[in-house]
Amino acid sequence: MAKKSRIKVKEKNGVVTAKVMANHEMLSYAEAKKAKKEVNFITSMIATSKGNVVFEMSSSQFLSKNPYIKFDFPGKSGDDFTFTWTDLKGNKQTDTATIK
Repeated sequence: MAKKSRIKVKEKNGVVTAKVMANHEMLSYAEAKKAKKEVNFITSMIATSKGNVVFEMSSSQFLSKNPYIKFDFPGKSGDDFTFTWTDLKGNKQTDTATIK
C-alpha cells in the first residue's frame, strides 16, 4: 500500500486553497528501463468536496516523483475534502481531510 498523500486545505473568504503532494515513484518508460523496474506513473487525479468534483486531471509519465498539485475552489471551513489518484497499474490511493 502506498503512503498517504500530504494534504493541506485552508479556506479564506470563501475560497479554499488545496495543496496536495501525492506519494508516488512516477517511473517513466526511460527511467524504468534504466533502473530495470516496471513502468508505473499516476494517470489520473480527482478531488471532491461535499460530493462535488472540484479538481480533475489526466497525467502522463512527465510529472515529477511525488507530484505536488495546488488549486483553488469555492468552499468553507469544516467541509470534507477527498483526493484520489490512480496509476498505470490500476492502483488507487484515496485520502481525506477536513477544510480548516
